[in-house]
Amino acid sequence: MTIDAVIFDIGNVLIRWQPELYFDALIGPDRRREMFASVDLHAMNEGIDAGEPFRKQVYDCADANPAYAEHIRHWHDNWVKLASPAIDGSVTILRALRAQGTPVFFLSNIGLGPFEQGQEVYPFLREYDRAYISGEMRATKPHAPIYEMVESDCGLAPETLLFADDRTDNIATAAARGWQTHLFTDPEGWQDCLISRKVLPGPVL
Repeated sequence: MTIDAVIFDIGNVLIRWQPELYFDALIGPDRRREMFASVDLHAMNEGIDAGEPFRKQVYDCADANPAYAEHIRHWHDNWVKLASPAIDGSVTILRALRAQGTPVFFLSNIGLGPFEQGQEVYPFLREYDRAYISGEMRATKPHAPIYEMVESDCGLAPETLLFADDRTDNIATAAARGWQTHLFTDPEGWQDCLISRKVLPGPVL
């Protein structure tokens, strides 16, 4: 089956997204576990992914949890350090695909504000043919509407799209729509997938 576009998730595919590690370094594992147990920071972030204003969402959460307010604000003020480092092998693959003329899309649960912050630090976040950003689209994976919006916008048949994501639920929705998929664990496995499907002619890592 011909692949007409390769679609990358961003978090844990192109950039490590494990905010717990950032807070472990900032305040220590014990205090971090206490904060995450007391405040549903991932729910806060899901609101950002769905289109809530980035700074307001974080600062409102901080104001509502004064015992942790100073640290919660880091989610906005230091987002590019929470989302760190780049996964270099994936960036190499992205650039190899674009260099050979393969269309590369992003499909990511990420707020528009974080995405724009990321673009200031990671040049490769500007290196795409189409970007489908949940915070801008106000739809999130793994729900079907965001996939429908991708198909409608790009005009490509679902079976010609190859999508890499680190979450099984996001992959499952894509596969149910007929997309080709790869469950991302590391760049080497992603490269093997692309070579096996004849999207890359050979190793680039």
